[in-house]
Amino acid sequence: MTPRELAGEICRTLRRSGHQAYLVGGCVRDLEMGREPADYDVATDARPGRVQELFPQSLAVGAKFGVILVVEGDAQVEVATYRSDIGYSDGRHPDRVEYSDTAEDDVRRRDFTINGLLLDPETREVLDFVGGRADLRAGIVRAIGDARARFTEDKLRMVRAVRFAARFGFAIEPQSLAAIQSLACEVTQVSPERLRDELTKLLTEGAARRAFERLDEARLLEVLLPEISRMKGVEQPPQFHPEGDVWIHTRMMLEMLAAGCSPTLAWGVLLHDVGKPPTFTPPSGPGERIRFDDHVAVGARMAVEICRRLRFSGDDTEQIESLVANHLRFKDVQQMRAATLKRFVRLPRFEEHLELHRLDCLSSHRNLEAYQFVQKFLAETPPEQVRPPRLLTGEDLKSMGFRPGPKFKEILAAIEEAQLEGNLCDRRAALEFVRETYTP
Repeated sequence: MTPRELAGEICRTLRRSGHQAYLVGGCVRDLEMGREPADYDVATDARPGRVQELFPQSLAVGAKFGVILVVEGDAQVEVATYRSDIGYSDGRHPDRVEYSDTAEDDVRRRDFTINGLLLDPETREVLDFVGGRADLRAGIVRAIGDARARFTEDKLRMVRAVRFAARFGFAIEPQSLAAIQSLACEVTQVSPERLRDELTKLLTEGAARRAFERLDEARLLEVLLPEISRMKGVEQPPQFHPEGDVWIHTRMMLEMLAAGCSPTLAWGVLLHDVGKPPTFTPPSGPGERIRFDDHVAVGARMAVEICRRLRFSGDDTEQIESLVANHLRFKDVQQMRAATLKRFVRLPRFEEHLELHRLDCLSSHRNLEAYQFVQKFLAETPPEQVRPPRLLTGEDLKSMGFRPGPKFKEILAAIEEAQLEGNLCDRRAALEFVRETYTP
């Protein structure tokens, strides 16, 4: 059963039992726009206990707020009881909820008009109490009711307004935008994890450039990611970056991120030049150029700080740091020794490094020679040459009379280096190499 089929069945069951039931929120918005919804939600006048009676396999994931999760196989649908939310002391959750018997009461506590539509799955009739259909036609993201009140209730709604506007190519309604701009400094009250997830969606839904431009217009960028905001107006050497300053270059790269791209790649793109603003050095005289000495190392450290601030996992932090730290190494690939090149392409998730480099080139000098060189190398080099099996182990060294210690690591590294260079091909040659080069 698909989520859409399950949602329809839930509505039919509730109605047969004497209750109101409608599809609600983003799924109705998407259906109105001719898009297939990612998930489905149902709104009903049935109280949570009644919903659980009718659907014994359900889970009380948000019973405190009137939300029950109905699960059938791989499909799941949230069923929410009509309610009004009273007070938002923590800027996220209502202090208490009051259940209602009318769909209109429920809609008016929601975030945006385009998300405030209800749909009867049987008759296809749309209930619109807030002008959501008109805003969909006009391409407008508008807060329901008092914009300032809606954003004060849940500060993350400010970032979500930007995301919806970017995803659909809509404008944020002027009063809603003004409310966001006036409350932008309060967005940091949202948990780092929720901010991280919302920013990741901005980067990976296929409209990253537009999203970050809207984020900047809403005055949220300087609050959430001041390191990115500082890229604006930071000039670059025109011979390498004819496109303009660091902010222009970064936005051009964001524009080329495909929908559904890897989150770590997207963050790597956003942060790859984050070290340039603090390392900017203007030309010191005639014939000199703008410099960003050590910006890669500085940027890698800054990327780690940002990832920790937003509570990224250790694995994701490590990958994003690696993308920033290694993005300039491609300029040297054609001069690298074989062993160095093989170790470079062995970096975890190297395809992300390669894609970041491609976007970096296309957003600046447009020279793809290094990219093509690596592509050719990967296509022509057998995997066993890039990651060859170990020829000798520590046990082999012990049998040759060497005592365990730092020298083990030195010898094994030297064997691998010679192997990657193509100078050692088998165990016998490796044993001979050790005997000739090292003394137990």
